[in-house]
Amino acid sequence: MKIALAQQNYHIGNFSANVQKIIEAIGIARSKGAELILFSELAVCGYPPRDFLEFNDFIDKCKEAVDQIKAHTTDIAVLIGAPDRNPDPKGKDLFNAAYFLYEGEVRAVVHKTCLPTYDVFDEYRYFEPAKQWQLIPFKGKKLAVTICEDIWNLGDNPLYTHCPMDQLISQQPDIMLNLSASPFDYTHVEDRKAILKQNVLRYHIPILYCNAVGSQTELVFDGGSLVMDKHANLFRQLPLFKESIEVVELTEAGTFRGSVMEEAAELPNQELDPLQLDAGLCTAEIYEALITSIRDYFSKMGFTKAILGSSGGIDSAVTLALAVEALGKDQVHAILMPSPYSSEHSIQDAVTLSKQLGNPYQLIPIEKVYNSFLETLQPSFEGLPFSVAEENLQSRTRGNLLMALANKFGYVLLNTSNKSELATGYGTLYGDMAGGLSVLGDCYKLQVYALARYINREREIIPSSILLKAPSAELRPGQKDSDSLPDYSILDPLLYLYIEKRKSPADLKAMGFEPALVDRMLKLVNTNEYKRNQFCPIIRISPKAFGMGRRLPIVGKYLS
Repeated sequence: MKIALAQQNYHIGNFSANVQKIIEAIGIARSKGAELILFSELAVCGYPPRDFLEFNDFIDKCKEAVDQIKAHTTDIAVLIGAPDRNPDPKGKDLFNAAYFLYEGEVRAVVHKTCLPTYDVFDEYRYFEPAKQWQLIPFKGKKLAVTICEDIWNLGDNPLYTHCPMDQLISQQPDIMLNLSASPFDYTHVEDRKAILKQNVLRYHIPILYCNAVGSQTELVFDGGSLVMDKHANLFRQLPLFKESIEVVELTEAGTFRGSVMEEAAELPNQELDPLQLDAGLCTAEIYEALITSIRDYFSKMGFTKAILGSSGGIDSAVTLALAVEALGKDQVHAILMPSPYSSEHSIQDAVTLSKQLGNPYQLIPIEKVYNSFLETLQPSFEGLPFSVAEENLQSRTRGNLLMALANKFGYVLLNTSNKSELATGYGTLYGDMAGGLSVLGDCYKLQVYALARYINREREIIPSSILLKAPSAELRPGQKDSDSLPDYSILDPLLYLYIEKRKSPADLKAMGFEPALVDRMLKLVNTNEYKRNQFCPIIRISPKAFGMGRRLPIVGKYLS
């Protein structure tokens, strides 16, 4: 049997575009001799649709989309993801479903069993879990169809009470087919291979795994769809971060016709330390994820032009380079806004960077505007000494100017804050925390440096002087980040272990971090939740990003 995988980039709620893309893929698969084509989870509406699922009209349009698609299945079967209404008044109103379409009809509907509610997922808010499990017969084969999380419920501590494949295997399926919308993080590519291998070794049948690709606001879907034979050999992996359609031929022996990519072997059990990587695979994947997300955010929202403040520092330099790669050099405008405390070399570094990238840039000194604020506030400040108030006024002056330009010329302001700063509150609300999209908000400072080195892997784009100088906000004479924060080589591992790995203060102190530093940094993280709550969407590249996947109270005493 020839089976196609359609790894596609959908647009949430754009039914006409999604359906057209799906129908085109069916035509391509048919021309390659495929008898069945597999799409991703909730493909007709895009994933995650969130509270759109609460609108009857939205569900009606999903049904209409399925009806349009089934008209193209006269001689090829289609497995497509879409919501399905629950006829039972008890329980949630919907199922997360896979529709099996063939000969112009809906031949079967499979419901998702394992509904994740951890991290960025909130599926049990909308969907009822499956309570019965049946194979789908097709051309002499018995298909075990599952949806995303359904194949992840393995191991010694399963999250869910039912594992669909445990229910289906007694019916003697010939193959597993999984429709997925599994978002990217820098650990997930290898995690997927490992979980597919566990399934194959447990059930001894081949598996086809079709994942979505593209970005939906914070979430990036990397594709990387997989085909594994019954011996756990990796037969095919579709490209990362690219749409792709591939046809494989299943043999009677449970293998696939052709040579395998990777022979079955023990997967490495070494845990990834993302802060120790330089320009390796992890950094390359993060780079592609950020490019994909910027490009999709703009195209799907109908935006074309970006603006950002270019300070001559590492964060704005990397953001600018990524934006130019994603959108084109003429679509990204850099604004240099020196204050009385900006160093000459920072201004020159920012100019050199834009000349290297070829993007338009403009110099707007802020001293006049800043001084007018100080004059206006002088009666209220009553001669009090220079403090963080005056520092933050510079940042807010820049934020005002950037937003004025964005409003006047239709730009989207890209935020340049990194995860280390957001974690510790090292940023100014309505100043350098302004923006429509946070490019680096899930990248620690050490990862930002690794990205800069990756960007410079073939030629110097970001001036070396930017990489070598000490980080500084330049809001007072001689200021450096290290005046307020520990060195990033100490801070970032501490933050990573607390935020991503959920280590306790006692754990961190036992690992060798200085006790007073642990207490101070964790207090900063927790007391600055109010700032992050007002922040713009952050492109997610880690297993635990600020935003929709990390839900903490603003008013809380724990570790604060």
